[in-house]
Amino acid sequence: MKKNMTTVTFKGTPEQEAQLLEVIAKYKGVEGALMPVLQQAQEIYGYLPQEVQRIIALNMDVSMEEVYGVTTFYSQFALNPKGGVAIAVCLGTACYVKGSGEILEKITEVLGVPAGSTSPDGRYSLEATRCIGACGLAPVLTVNGEVFGRLTAKDVPTILAKYTD
Repeated sequence: MKKNMTTVTFKGTPEQEAQLLEVIAKYKGVEGALMPVLQQAQEIYGYLPQEVQRIIALNMDVSMEEVYGVTTFYSQFALNPKGGVAIAVCLGTACYVKGSGEILEKITEVLGVPAGSTSPDGRYSLEATRCIGACGLAPVLTVNGEVFGRLTAKDVPTILAKYTD
């Protein structure tokens, strides 16, 4: 699943960069160290923007393409910051066959936020996820960890109304 980059302005601090450089120094030259460095970088920043990926690539002597390839391959990595309202729609098999694709489309229509991105103001983020283990409630979405199940696209505006001004 392709992750989209948004135009959210990166707001890293010098303290965060110092932490990241410490992590990189700890793993530099260690075979297979890119994954733990990326994981710890995400803990530091909350996501892995291009600026952070560039720091990692330069300081670990790996290509930007390799770093980006890893961050886009593994679903545990976020390329965008989570919004204040973090929405995830399950596209696992049970949810998908019961209409989660239409639910995802409706959320994008209502909020103007495509899957895999965050609104420019940082208010909303929308992710299409793999199975979240609530197949009996299919189709399912979560908002800030709260699970909503047995949905149709018609339910979306009512759910989102709880999180909009």
